[in-house]
Amino acid sequence: MAIDPSNILLNGRVAVVTGGGSGIGRGIAAGLSAFGASVAIWERDPETCTQAAESVGVLGIITDVRDSVQVDAALQRTEAELGQASIVVNNAGGVFASPLLETTENGWDTLYRSNLRHVLLCTQRIARGLVTAGLPGSIINVTSIEGVRAAPGYAAYAAAKAGVISYTKTAALELAPYGIRVNAIAPDITLTEGLERLGGGAELAGIGTVVPLGRSGRVDEIASVAVFLASDMSSYLTGETLHVDGGTHAAGGWHHGSQTGDYRLG
Repeated sequence: MAIDPSNILLNGRVAVVTGGGSGIGRGIAAGLSAFGASVAIWERDPETCTQAAESVGVLGIITDVRDSVQVDAALQRTEAELGQASIVVNNAGGVFASPLLETTENGWDTLYRSNLRHVLLCTQRIARGLVTAGLPGSIINVTSIEGVRAAPGYAAYAAAKAGVISYTKTAALELAPYGIRVNAIAPDITLTEGLERLGGGAELAGIGTVVPLGRSGRVDEIASVAVFLASDMSSYLTGETLHVDGGTHAAGGWHHGSQTGDYRLG
C-alpha cells in the first residue's frame, strides 16, 4: 500500500500543547498549527501565553498544569471553543540544580510536580474524553536525554524525566485498545530563545565535539517530530521514546577529539 502524503496533515484535529508560551512548546504549537491542527496553548505565564497565542495564531489559556482544577477548566474551555482534543503534547517542565546531598523534600516535590505530575493529569483527562467518545488520539510527552543517563547535580530532575519515559510505555499499553497512541520525544541541547538570551551561543561553542552531528538542535527539528507523532504517518508507533539529539544518546560518551576529530571515549 502506497504512502499517502496527506497522512501528515492534521486538518480537523484539536491539539493541546502545555508550556507552549516559549521554546520547544511554542515551536511545537506552531508546527501543529502549520499542518492544520486547531491548537490550544496551556501556559502559566500570562505574558508569554498571550504573546505566543497572538504570534502563532492559536488559542492561549493561562493554566498551571500542576493543578488538576486548572487542567479541568482549561480542557473545558478548549473543547468549548475548538472541539474534542485528540492530540496532547505534555511539554511543560522546569529544572534547577539539586545536588543529591543538598536536595530537600520541597525541592524534590517541586521538580516532580513540574516534570511528571502534570503528565498524568493532562494525559488522563484528555484520554478519558477520547475513550468516552470512542475516538483515537496521540499523546506526546517531551522528556529529556537526562532521563536515560546520569545527571550529576540534577538527580531529582533526571528521575522525573526517567519517570516520563516509563510512564509513556505503560500508558501506551493501557490506551492501545482504544486507539490512543502514546510516545515521547527526548531532546538534548536545543537552541531556544531562552538559551540564546542567556548567551547560549557562546556557552555552546564546543558542542559540536559532543554531538555526532556537530551542532546543537533547533526548535523546528523537535517540532517536526511532534507533527510526525501526532499524524497518521506514525499510526503504528506507540510506547516509544525518540531521541532527537543529533546522535548524543547513541554516542554513549564518545565524542570528537579536538585535535584530529576522531572519536574518543570519556
